[in-house]
Amino acid sequence: MQRWNRKKTQFPVLVFLLFLFIVFSNLHSENSILQIQDGHDRAPRHQDSITYVKPNLFSRQNHGPEILDRFSTCNSTKEYSGRKIAWTDRKPRYGHRRETLESCDVFSGKWVFDNNSYPLYKESDCPYMSDQLACHKHGRSDLGYQYWRWQPHNCNLKRWNATEMWEKLRDKRLMFVGDSLNRGQWISMVCLLQSVIPADKRSMSPNAALTIFKAEEYNATVEFLWAPLLVESNSDDPVNHRLDDRIIRPDSVLKHASEWENADILIFNTYLWWRQGPVKLLWSAEANGACEELDSLGAMELAMGAWADWASKVNPLKKRVFFVTMSREWKPESEGNCYSETSPIDLEGYWGSGSDLPTMHMVEKVLSKLSSKVSVLNITQLSEYRKDGHPSIYRKFWEALKPEQLSNPASYSDCIHWCLPGLPDVWNEFLFHFL
Repeated sequence: MQRWNRKKTQFPVLVFLLFLFIVFSNLHSENSILQIQDGHDRAPRHQDSITYVKPNLFSRQNHGPEILDRFSTCNSTKEYSGRKIAWTDRKPRYGHRRETLESCDVFSGKWVFDNNSYPLYKESDCPYMSDQLACHKHGRSDLGYQYWRWQPHNCNLKRWNATEMWEKLRDKRLMFVGDSLNRGQWISMVCLLQSVIPADKRSMSPNAALTIFKAEEYNATVEFLWAPLLVESNSDDPVNHRLDDRIIRPDSVLKHASEWENADILIFNTYLWWRQGPVKLLWSAEANGACEELDSLGAMELAMGAWADWASKVNPLKKRVFFVTMSREWKPESEGNCYSETSPIDLEGYWGSGSDLPTMHMVEKVLSKLSSKVSVLNITQLSEYRKDGHPSIYRKFWEALKPEQLSNPASYSDCIHWCLPGLPDVWNEFLFHFL
C-alpha cells in the first residue's frame, strides 16, 4: 500500500516532465522549420549538393574573363551542373518606393476606340521612325490600330503631355535596356517627345549598342541599350547577333551595367531571345572555355537572378527602375496568324495559345522580391488583347519583303513587334503616369 502511494505521488511528476518534453520538442521543430524557410528564401550557398554562385563579382578591371562577342565559342560543352545564382532580397535601407498605383490597378481595364485623342503623333511626322514598325508606310491601309485608348476600370491614366514629360526628364538620362521590343518602346518615346524640340536643338547618335537621343534645352537624353538577355552574351552586337549557339555569362550583368549604371531612370525588359532552344552557359569563373547547356527557361532564371542582384542594391530615392513584362507572339487557336486582324480581342481575361505561363510565373517570383526597388509595368495581358497591332507583312527588316513573301503572310508575318503609332505608346503613357 505504501509502495502504491509512492508510485501515485511520482505519477504527476512523470506526466509533468513528459509535458515539458513535448512542448520543447515542438518549439525546437518550429524553430528549425523557420530556419530552413529563412535559409531557403535567402539562397544558401550549399543545399542538397547544389552550388550557389555569387553573381557580378568579376570585372575587366580586376582581370575578369574576356568579353563575349559573336566570335566567342565553347571549347567543350557538358550537361548543366545545377549551379544557381545566390542573390538575396535585401531589406530596404532607403525606404520603400513601390508604385501602389494609388487605389487603382491601371493595368486592369479595356480598350476603347478613340479617334479624337489618338494617335498621339503621326507616323510620317517622326523622323526617327523605324521601318520595321512603320506599318502604314509599308502598305497597311487600315489605320484602326492607331486609335485605341487604354481605359482602366476604376480610374484614368494621366493624359500624355510632351512638355511635362520633358520637365520630368530635365537634367536626367532615361534609358531603355533590353531587346527589340524595348527598342520599339524607346522609338515610341522619342516620337512622342521629339515634336516639341526644335530640329536644331535635338540630335540622335548613330545606331550602336547604345543609341542616344538628346534634347539640348532640357539637358536630357532618351537612350536605348541593346542587351537582349540582360547578362553578357555573344548576341550583344546590335546588328550581327543571329548566331547558331547562344552563349551567356549567367552570373554577370557587369558589362551592360557599366553603361546603364549612371542613368537616372531605367526601363528593362527581356523575353524574346529566351524562346529559342537551349543556351550555353559560360560561368565567369570558368577559365578553360568549358560551357554547360541548359534549357531556355532555366537559363533565363539564372540571368534574372544576376540582374536582380544588381537591382537589389539600387537606392530607389536616387534611381527609378522599371521592368516591363513580356508581350508575346499572338497565335490564334486555329490556323493563321495576326495577318488581316483589324480589331482587339474583346474578352476580358483572354490568354492566347502563345501564352508562356512558366516564364510569367518565374519572372513574377523574382520581381516580387524586388518590390521596394523595381516598379513593374505589367503590360502582358492588355497587350494580349491587341492582335490587330502587329506589323504582319507591312514592314521592312533590313530589306523589304519580296513579292513571293508578301503573298505568303502565313509564313512571313511579324506577330511579335508592334506598329507605331500604336500599343507601345500606351506603355509609355504608363511611365508618364508613374514618374
